[in-house]
Amino acid sequence: MTDFLCRHFVKNFTQVKDPQVRENYGKLASVVGIVSNVLLCISKILVGIISGSIAIIADGINNLADASSSVITLVGFKLSAMPEDEEHPYGHARIEYISGMIVSVLIVVVGIQLIQSSVDKILHPSPLEFSWSIVIVLVIAILLKIWQAMFNMKVGKKISSVALTATSADSRNDVIATTAVLLSIVIGKISNLQIDGYMGMLVALFIIWSGIGLIKETMSPLLGEAPDPELVATIGEMASQFEGVLGIHDLVVHNYGPGKIFASIHIEVDANGDLLESHDMVDNIERQLSKNLHIVLTAHMDPIKIDDPVVTQMTAITDQVTADLEGVSNVHDLRVVPGPTHTNIIFDVVVNPGCKLSSKEIHAAFSDAISAINENYFVVINFDKNYVNMP
Repeated sequence: MTDFLCRHFVKNFTQVKDPQVRENYGKLASVVGIVSNVLLCISKILVGIISGSIAIIADGINNLADASSSVITLVGFKLSAMPEDEEHPYGHARIEYISGMIVSVLIVVVGIQLIQSSVDKILHPSPLEFSWSIVIVLVIAILLKIWQAMFNMKVGKKISSVALTATSADSRNDVIATTAVLLSIVIGKISNLQIDGYMGMLVALFIIWSGIGLIKETMSPLLGEAPDPELVATIGEMASQFEGVLGIHDLVVHNYGPGKIFASIHIEVDANGDLLESHDMVDNIERQLSKNLHIVLTAHMDPIKIDDPVVTQMTAITDQVTADLEGVSNVHDLRVVPGPTHTNIIFDVVVNPGCKLSSKEIHAAFSDAISAINENYFVVINFDKNYVNMP
């Protein structure tokens, strides 16, 4: 069913990296959520009125709240697709994260309200209404909510949407809550035990726990989380395939929301080669990677000497020291600056966030290894942070 809807209502549905296709997926999921939840709301309230069940009416109102969440998601996708303006030169794509945050907060609010009603049920238990119409409606609601959760999860994974992931979790929570109501009604009918309040309390605690987890998940990209490892690996692989690329470093990826990814990279080229040809190659890297990966890539050209025996020797030594230092990622931009009394060996060292070694310890390790070759070699290190995990 999910694939059927995507094929028929999302143009070019396989091109999930395309911002327009991604927006259409979000709109489809939101409309499906609105329509299905409104139908559930109307049917539950009608059956609740006919059967006199307050529990069913309350569950129907909860579906109306779910429809409101889908409206928030729809508005979020619509606003996030707005073009750049003077105040927001990187666009508005992060609004989608904010809409996911709002849905996550609403989940916690629903959990808190359910705790309040559950405590009241525990303190003042009352028999639940039982009829086959109630059971049928609840079973249909559970099945539909299971499909909703699977639909939103599948679409959310397909387009990497935290908003739809939150909506999927909300549907899953509704499945648990409605199942608890159904079990309470059945158990109450069979044994006259009034466990509705206790079941509601357990469900409420689970809903709050999942809501808090979703808040953390939707907050992470707003704070600036590490980029997708697959994207990082793809950028490195595609850039390295160009003839004339000797190496890459200083890859930095900034996420301004789905479809709004900006990246910069340094491309190492032969300093003795044709600089115009090298510059043309770097331009092609920028253009092709930006087009194929739907990002905005800026590439910087770094000429390096590959025929200098001192540079070659120092590169081998720094590579060996790097391999022995836990938490040190790599060395780049190595250059040799000779002088009348000493020679400076200058390079950048990339340090991982979890590195336990101090700058002095790292400097000492490289200095000891290099000065062992020549006591007049002085080490000058620029320390870089490792913003991405390069393969």
